[in-house]
Amino acid sequence: MKSGYLIALACAALALSACAARQQAPVSSLGDDDDAFCRANNVQAGSAEYIACRKDRDAQRSNATARADRRQRDLGEYMLNHPDHP
Repeated sequence: MKSGYLIALACAALALSACAARQQAPVSSLGDDDDAFCRANNVQAGSAEYIACRKDRDAQRSNATARADRRQRDLGEYMLNHPDHP
């Protein structure tokens, strides 16, 4: 009985450590794409339109990350509250 409890505890710890290791992509790897996207309409870097475009792209990325995090959290809560459903 005690070994089954230890195995379950080890599995839970492994699952939680995987969630804790999730990291966002560094901003530098995403910046080149944003720059190309915002310059596609012949907008000069540093102009008001360019700055607004970069802010919009950043807000879209932040919202997408928040939605993904919320969906993951909701799924985890659902799984905890409904252990009888696979």
